[in-house]
Amino acid sequence: MAYSLSSHLFLATALVLGTFIKQPETAMTQKTDNTYHVKPISGTITIDADWEKPIWASVEPVELTYYMGEKPAFSPVTHAKLMYDKDHIYGIFRVQDKFVQSKVLEINGNVSGDSCVEFFFSPDTDNPLKYFNLEINAGGIPLLHYVKQPRQNYEVIAPEAIKKIEIAHSLPREVFPELTEETVWTIEFKVPLDMLREFGPVTTPTPGVKWKANFYKTGSRTSNPNYFTWNLVENPRPDFHLPQFFGNLIFD
Repeated sequence: MAYSLSSHLFLATALVLGTFIKQPETAMTQKTDNTYHVKPISGTITIDADWEKPIWASVEPVELTYYMGEKPAFSPVTHAKLMYDKDHIYGIFRVQDKFVQSKVLEINGNVSGDSCVEFFFSPDTDNPLKYFNLEINAGGIPLLHYVKQPRQNYEVIAPEAIKKIEIAHSLPREVFPELTEETVWTIEFKVPLDMLREFGPVTTPTPGVKWKANFYKTGSRTSNPNYFTWNLVENPRPDFHLPQFFGNLIFD
């Protein structure tokens, strides 16, 4: 193949520019999963949605920094913390948000359309792709499924069982119309492991045990649709039901 002088000049220019211009990095560059160390609880706890109470003070939070889909006009800042004992998992979320709504009032309703926080976790160390998805809107209304295969084989947990989860919320049960101003809201929960065992195996948390999990924040039917994750989820469209992208929970 013959090359003209202009072709040589084009190639030389491209090589020089390639030397000095760093190509954009994509999400595919990250290969290491996030890891969160879950501390054992020390003392008793009142589930009241108080992020500032002393029992949580020494617990390090995770931050949900990755977004899926288009970046929203406003990006909420979401942190979460976990603790455990031999019988329960304790969690708390704090969201610095705008365009907050909570319209769904029935358990197992479409809470993810509201301003919502979610904890997806695989408590069976032998089957890390089977998981529970606990979703709670800003008004404290939960959804809970046990998923064996995303969108194909899952069990909708009955409301009577879900009510065994203790949940506290800082906002009213119903929030509508939207709160368009900056709003901080919290969700706190206490999940009994024996209730989970009614639906699938649970490896009891003890020092050194590893579960797989991810934390999410969404609001798909608000005026500011958003999909944020703790561990990176490599998918072209928003989808939280991808357990292969869960991070690590290590119990201390």
